[in-house]
Amino acid sequence: MNRPRVRRPWRLAAETTAVAVAAAVAFPLYWMVLSAFKPAGEVRSDSPRPWTLNPSLDAFRRVFGQQDFGRYFLNSLLVAGAVVVASALIAFLAATAVTRFRFRFRTTLLVMFLVAQMVPVEALTIPLFFLMRDLGQTVPGIGLNTLGSLILPHIAFSLPFAIWMLRGFVRAVPDSLEEQALVDGASRARFLWRILFPLVFPGLVATSVFSFISAWNDFLFAKSFIVSDTENSTLPMALLVFFDTETPDWGGVMAASTVMTIPVLVFFVLVQRRLVSGLGGAVKD
Repeated sequence: MNRPRVRRPWRLAAETTAVAVAAAVAFPLYWMVLSAFKPAGEVRSDSPRPWTLNPSLDAFRRVFGQQDFGRYFLNSLLVAGAVVVASALIAFLAATAVTRFRFRFRTTLLVMFLVAQMVPVEALTIPLFFLMRDLGQTVPGIGLNTLGSLILPHIAFSLPFAIWMLRGFVRAVPDSLEEQALVDGASRARFLWRILFPLVFPGLVATSVFSFISAWNDFLFAKSFIVSDTENSTLPMALLVFFDTETPDWGGVMAASTVMTIPVLVFFVLVQRRLVSGLGGAVKD
C-alpha cells in the first residue's frame, strides 16, 4: 500500500519563501502592465486598485502615435544586437587566449578585468563623453550623436564580466580534446570554431543575456552621448516625451515600459534552454 507523500517542513517553508519572493519580484511588472491598460482617471486616482474593470488601449495609442517611436525601437534593436554579437565574439576569443595560452602579464590582465567591474558607470560618463567627442573627429560613426557612441562603451563594459564567465567554460574543455583534434589533422582555427565554440556556446548565451539587457535598458549613455541628433535616440529616450508636461502621463510611461519589456521577454524565451545550461555550469571532462 502506497503511503501518501508528506512534505518535510523545511521543504514546505523553502517553497513558500520562493513563491513569496517570486510574487514580490513579479508584482512591479504586474502593476506596470495593469497601469498601461487602466484608463487615465484610474491611473491618477488617489485610491489605486490592483485591478481594472474598464481596460483601455489609449495609453498604447499615445505611445505608438509618437512620430519617431518606430525609429527609436529600431535604434535600440541595432545597438543591443551589435553589442551582443561583438561582445560575445571578442569575449570568446579573449577567454580562450587567457585560458589556453601563457604569456607575460596574463594574471595582471585578468585582475584588470576584475577591477574594471568595480568602477561605477556614472564615474566614467564624463570622460567617455569627451572621448566620444574626440573620436568623432577622427573615426566616422563613433562620435557624439551616433549609434557607435552607444555601441562602443557597452561593448567595453560588458567584456570584463563575459571574459571572466567564459574562462570557466573554456577551462572545462579538456586539453586532450584539443590534442586529439590536432592529431586528426584539424588546425587551431578549426578546433576553435568547430569544436570549442559549440561547447562554450551555453556560456556565450548566458553572457549575451546580460549584455542585451544592459544595452537595451540604457538611459545614461543615450542621454549623455545623443546630444542633438534625436534620430539616433534609443527607446528609453521615448519615455521623456511623457514627462514633458507639468502632469506626467503615467499611463503612457507604463505603456512604453511594457513595450520595452516585450523584446527582453522574447529574447529570454528564445535562449532559455541555453541560458539554464549556461548558468548551471560548463562542460565536464
